[in-house]
Amino acid sequence: MESPTEKLELITKYFADFTPKQLSQFEALEPAYKEWNSQINVISRKDIDHIYLHHILHSLSIAAMAEWEKGTQVIDIGCGGGFPCVPLAIFFPEVQFLAVDSIAKKLKVVDAVCEMVGIKNITTKHTRVEEIKNKKFDYAISRAVAPLKDLWRWAGPILHKKPDQANALICLKGGDLHQEIFESGLRPKMMSIHDIFQEAYFEEKFIIQVKKP
Repeated sequence: MESPTEKLELITKYFADFTPKQLSQFEALEPAYKEWNSQINVISRKDIDHIYLHHILHSLSIAAMAEWEKGTQVIDIGCGGGFPCVPLAIFFPEVQFLAVDSIAKKLKVVDAVCEMVGIKNITTKHTRVEEIKNKKFDYAISRAVAPLKDLWRWAGPILHKKPDQANALICLKGGDLHQEIFESGLRPKMMSIHDIFQEAYFEEKFIIQVKKP
């Protein structure tokens, strides 16, 4: 069994300059999720012991290519148990996140984990993203929620269009995506996560970015 320090090294191997508070928050994520996952299952049992690799570092692949300034507004579409928004909220403490999901009990886990770990910059909302009106975001993020064409149909209308900013949908996906991208009619930027994190787990995993035209 890996020690907490060894698990944190998975993150600090690729990222530097964390504050002691951020490091303690990352370290606190595993016990918080293990406690709540036993009550409301949001992570598979085989995955919970690999939470730093399969969920936290995977979520942080977005941080490796995003430069979000203070006050940036980000929506996590279908956030599930809080990935990718929870690790990203620790990484970007001055960015505001809205985590939405149609399943209320998953948001209960997100709220509880944020309280236990001391994350203040995530708001949760029990809704479908297509029901969000009169609010715009700088970025939309998502992990393995829906086909790209659906994600863009939901995200496109709620993204700002700012000439000085690359507003975009950024999603984490795996496997052969050629058909899915073709069916979307989009021309996204595609980046291999294995090029960012040299762990075997990421060999078939990608970041897909669609910029607001």
